[in-house]
Amino acid sequence: MSNYTSPIFVLLFILTASFASPVAGAAPWPKLLQKNGAVLLPAQDSPHLLANKSQEQGNRSIKTYITYPGGSVEHVTPQTGLMLSIHNWGGKAASGAPSPTYLASNYNVVAINVDYIQSESRHKDIPYDFGYLQALDCLRALHYVFHGLTQQAVAFDSGRIYSAGGSGGGNVTLMVNKLAPRTFACIFDLSGMCKLSDDIAFNLPGGSRLTARYSPLPDHIHFLTKDAQALRFVGHPQHLKQMQALGNEAQIVVSHGTSDSTCPIADAREMVANLQTAGFNVDAHFISAADIDGTAITNTGHGVGNRTLIVNKFAAKYLLVDGAQAAIRKGKTDFEYRDELVKYSTPNGSYIISYKQGYPVGRFDPIR
Repeated sequence: MSNYTSPIFVLLFILTASFASPVAGAAPWPKLLQKNGAVLLPAQDSPHLLANKSQEQGNRSIKTYITYPGGSVEHVTPQTGLMLSIHNWGGKAASGAPSPTYLASNYNVVAINVDYIQSESRHKDIPYDFGYLQALDCLRALHYVFHGLTQQAVAFDSGRIYSAGGSGGGNVTLMVNKLAPRTFACIFDLSGMCKLSDDIAFNLPGGSRLTARYSPLPDHIHFLTKDAQALRFVGHPQHLKQMQALGNEAQIVVSHGTSDSTCPIADAREMVANLQTAGFNVDAHFISAADIDGTAITNTGHGVGNRTLIVNKFAAKYLLVDGAQAAIRKGKTDFEYRDELVKYSTPNGSYIISYKQGYPVGRFDPIR
C-alpha cells in the first residue's frame, strides 16, 4: 500500500480543522507563578501542524515568561498593569522585544513574553502563521496572568493592559488588539508587518525579503484562502468597523523606518491611513534621517534602533501610571465578557474568537 497522501486530502483536512471549533488544549492550566520565571501553557491546535503530523491533537503548548515589578507577585499593587512584550519573527522570549525588566520596573506592569507558535523559526515546513494563532497564544498567556491574579484576589489595574513588539512582534501586537478588541488600553507596533500581502505570502520577486511559504494554488496543501488573508490585514476597513462596534479604545502607537523594505513602509502608511480614516486613536512616527538621535533611533531601516528606548521615547506618556496621557481603559475585558461577539467577516464566512472559556479560542465559520 502506498504511503502517499494527496495534497487535496491534506488541504481538506486543514480546512475542516479550521471550520470546526478547535481543541482548546487538553492539558490543565498551571497555577500562577509567584515570582519571575517561565511556565508552559496549553495552546490551541494548529491545523497545519496536525496535517503535517508535527503535533498530536490537544498537545500543543507555549512557553510563557513572567517578569514582575520587584520580581514577585507580592509587589503587584492596585496600580500595576499587565503588558505583553512580543519578540520578532524567529525569536524567542524577549529577543528583539522591549526589555521586560525595563517595562516592569519603569511602567509598573507585569511583563509577559511568549514563545508563540513558530518561535525560534521552528516548523519551517509549514506556512508562517502570520499573527493568528500567534496572537491567540499571546492572549492565552495574558489571560493566564489576568486570571491567576484574580483567583488569588491580588488587586491590579485591569484598565492598564498593554502590548508592544518589534517586526514580527509588531504584527502580533497589532493582531492581539484585533482579536481582543475590548482589552487593551495601548499597543505599540515597532516596524511590524501590517498585512499578509501577496508579495510576502507567495514570495513574489522584487518585494520584501520575507516569505510566509503559502501557495496561491487551491489544490496545494499550503493554499492561502482569501479568508485567512483578509483576517491578517490589520487595516481591513470592514474589520475596523467591527472593532469599533465592539468598543475598541486602544491608543495605537506606530513607529516605522521610512526606508524599511523588510516590512514595507508602504504597508505601514496604508494601515495608519485606514486607522485614522476609521477614527482610531493613532500616534504614528515614520522615522526619517532627521529623527536619528544616536541612542534610541540609529537608522531609518527595519531595525530603527533600540526598541526598549523607542517605546520610552514615544509611549512613556501613555504607559506611565502618572503619564501625561496615561492610557487606561474602562470596563470589562474580553476575558470577562465570556461571549462570542468578536467576529470578522471574510469573503466566504467569518472568523470568530470565542471567549466562553475566558481564554480565546478561534474558529472559522463558513457561509452555509
